[in-house]
Amino acid sequence: MTVGVLVGVFLLFTLLGWGIDKYTDYLWFAEVDKTQVFTGILLTRLLLFLAIGLAMAVIIAANLYLAYRLRPLLRPHSAEQATLERYRMVIQPRLGTWIAVIGIVIGFFAGLSGQARWKDWMLFRNSVPFGVKDPQFNVDVGFYVFDYPLLRYLLGVAFTAVVLSVIGALAVHYIFGGVRLQGVGDRMTTAARAHLTTLVALFVLLKAVAYILDRRALLLEQHVSPDLYGAGYTDVNALLPAKEILAYISIVVAIAIIVFSNAIMRNLVWPGVSLALLAISAVAIGGVYPLAVQNFQVKPSLADKEAPYISRSIAATRAAFGIEGTQVTPYSADSVVPPTDLASNPSAQNVRVIDPQLVSEAFTQSQQVRGFYDFGPKLDVDRYEIDKKTQDYVVGVREINDQALTTQQQNWLNRHTVFTHGYGLVAAPANESCGGLPVFVSGSLGTAGSQAANCASSSTDQIKVDQPRIYYGEQSTEYAIVGQESATKKTEFDRPQPNDSDAEQRYTYEGKGGVPIGSMFRRLVFAIKNTESNFVLSDAVNKDSKLMYVRDPRSRVEKVAPFLTIDGDPYPAVVDGKIQWILDGYTTAATYPYAQRINLAEETRDELTNQGTFALARDNINYMRNSVKATVDAYDGTVTLYEFDDQDPVLKAWNKAFGGDLIKPKSEIPQALADHFRYPADMFKVQRNLLTRFHVTKPQDFFTGNDFWAVPNTPDGSENSKQPPYYLNVQLPGQDSTRFQITSAVTPSKRENLAALISGSYVDGKPRLEVLELPDETAIPGPAQVHQRMTNNGTVRPELNLLQTNNQATVLFGNLIALPVGKGMLYVEPVYVKSSQQTNAAPLLQKVLMSYGDGGKYVVLANSLEEGLAALVDQGKKQGPTTTTPGNTGTTTPPTTGGTALTPQLAEAATALDKAIAEVKAAQQAGDFARYGTALQALDTAMTNFENASKAANGTVTPSTAPTTPASTPASTPPSAPAPSASTGG
Repeated sequence: MTVGVLVGVFLLFTLLGWGIDKYTDYLWFAEVDKTQVFTGILLTRLLLFLAIGLAMAVIIAANLYLAYRLRPLLRPHSAEQATLERYRMVIQPRLGTWIAVIGIVIGFFAGLSGQARWKDWMLFRNSVPFGVKDPQFNVDVGFYVFDYPLLRYLLGVAFTAVVLSVIGALAVHYIFGGVRLQGVGDRMTTAARAHLTTLVALFVLLKAVAYILDRRALLLEQHVSPDLYGAGYTDVNALLPAKEILAYISIVVAIAIIVFSNAIMRNLVWPGVSLALLAISAVAIGGVYPLAVQNFQVKPSLADKEAPYISRSIAATRAAFGIEGTQVTPYSADSVVPPTDLASNPSAQNVRVIDPQLVSEAFTQSQQVRGFYDFGPKLDVDRYEIDKKTQDYVVGVREINDQALTTQQQNWLNRHTVFTHGYGLVAAPANESCGGLPVFVSGSLGTAGSQAANCASSSTDQIKVDQPRIYYGEQSTEYAIVGQESATKKTEFDRPQPNDSDAEQRYTYEGKGGVPIGSMFRRLVFAIKNTESNFVLSDAVNKDSKLMYVRDPRSRVEKVAPFLTIDGDPYPAVVDGKIQWILDGYTTAATYPYAQRINLAEETRDELTNQGTFALARDNINYMRNSVKATVDAYDGTVTLYEFDDQDPVLKAWNKAFGGDLIKPKSEIPQALADHFRYPADMFKVQRNLLTRFHVTKPQDFFTGNDFWAVPNTPDGSENSKQPPYYLNVQLPGQDSTRFQITSAVTPSKRENLAALISGSYVDGKPRLEVLELPDETAIPGPAQVHQRMTNNGTVRPELNLLQTNNQATVLFGNLIALPVGKGMLYVEPVYVKSSQQTNAAPLLQKVLMSYGDGGKYVVLANSLEEGLAALVDQGKKQGPTTTTPGNTGTTTPPTTGGTALTPQLAEAATALDKAIAEVKAAQQAGDFARYGTALQALDTAMTNFENASKAANGTVTPSTAPTTPASTPASTPPSAPAPSASTGG
């Protein structure tokens, strides 16, 4: 009785929790007007649960009952039967109950596995042709993507049902005497033998079906050498016919088992022999023969034998990941002298020096107004047209960080009813700074500190926002109760009063977002769901209250479209006066024949993963399309899905599965929204990584791998941390106009010089991948090499040391950008300085490190982008034209910085200064005070000699070389080498 009560209570609470979850989910889907997704998935899962579970239960129960009905009426007397009699006495009176319980339990677990296959079933039911056929069987690719996964699962269910039926039937036959181990005569009755052999024959027939599916599976598995997917020479010429032969043998064996066991021999000898022959055939035909073909035919001439199949894999991979139309343009990069028009080049002028990751703290401290405002660990890059000029802007939204609330502010009422939303989108030009801070053109609350005010644009409302409140954002992790208003005042904190940071403005939500919870029933439901009694007891929840939950944009889109993989970097944009979150959605598949299979998490991981961008799931896929552009309104949470790839069969199938109106057609995308679309970062990283190998289209070249590329690590040399791609609004060689595009450098495999630049952009609303490929013999350095050469430049390095100001500051390097300009390569790397004496100090942009050509001859450390470009041009004019041939760096003179030529005397002084700094460090580490004092005196002398040599070289030190932060005197703590940070992208 007690056990029954406990079980009942457990089931009650389990069902209650499940019911509340589903009810609150339905209310959420009703809020976003996407109930067809909720009902479609729920009904599909329930039907699959019932269908698979009921089928499995019926099959198992039927075989158990049949085994009982076929029991012998008279059983021989034996000790074995006497022992089994007590089991029969327990089972037989309640046989129906026992069979029902076993069938229900097995059916329940089978149903659980079946309902998890709702995606496979929906795609199977709503499949559409790809219009592309596989190269081996001439079957539409849609069969592999839509049909094959479900057929393979159903075959597994059938195998499980037969195996469990054999085990169950054998047990029943044994208990009731149909099968016995002792006594005279046959060990198995005729009825039991017929039942069991029929099940075994059915298992063998299923094996024949498996062999047929295995033939198709060969096009999906990793077989082709080297490291490719799809059927290779051995698979096509040995395994495919072997699988077909084994399928026929399985059918013959199944028939032999039934016939010989029950009609001719009436024993188990010949069925046993048949099964043994099947096993031997599987080993010989399916294992030994293909192995012999591989070793004696293929390996001696592997490249020639596998060439046609390598071509298949290359073509399929390029088609499956959308890289087949990549435009490759040769770029010589043979100019190593800065061109005279470099400073006026529009692309060079638009290079981004504001790092979206490093500048986040500056945004927060300059524009937060209150301590609980936050912009997140990484900002985003978008473009806007201001004063009839379109350029890059670093943008972020001012959200409330729940973790930054004070202890007093973190009570339930404040967290959920007062601090409900952020306020404003803040933007700053990506190529400008003032006093090391961004120049803000949008989003100021009018109460920022003097530093921000001094660096603000003449107008801080140049990006018009009609509704600046952020109720749905990346940091909206808590639920919010809005819409309620007390009798005396509005409840929600809105923002400080303009020009008075101590006063507050309050607000009451007026949008359509949120689920109404005015009724007592709904308040009780959400009180149970959130285990919070305040939903029922607090006066802060009234008849006008609405509850906002699942508020971060990525989770909202994932919930509305669970069949999509969402890009890890949502970004905000102002569209028609509203702040909209824009997200990229991918359709994926894992069964595209011959295509390379990748791990999505591994291919998209780089330095920024989990540092402002989300890590993607560890899914193994071999097909990917950026098929959907999604938006989430930051004020009312409206989720809108737009079709972006109108040729994607997978998206068509999913849209069809949910009624055909879940996703709006591409023609309905507003132009104001399309103007802010950008090539998605995760899609680009996958395509870039694949292009490092699959830009090679000739089988022989692919086989040798000599022309493969690699994605470089971050320029500071961090291992296993790939350099992120970066967004720029520039015109690259071969392009007819300026585009907003994502770009990445790649290097030759196992080398560090530059091999190519890969970029992704939109042209007439369609994605375009382009490759600027450098000659194989080029000596143009890659990101890691150019960073090392610039920072170790004889004149730049002492200045970087001086930026640390007595070890009271840290030098941080921003994103290193490679830009092809003037038939050469321009490198730009912002240099930030962060004070170590102030808590939470924001990094300030102090310098811009630049080089042109091979990264070693023309180097400047300037105060701004414009000054650096001018200094590079000045260097080129002073040193005269210098050309380089492939394989020769062309470095014929010592490196320079700013406008100062590095004469032999200056080079000697710089070398002496480096040695003096090293001696000071060595003495300090050794703890030798006498040696330390001598080293300081030598350092003082070396610095004086260096300054004199600099003045002698060019009359005086130019502004681009003068440090902007006060340097320490040699008598105090000596300068030390800068501590570089990871070079970031974004």
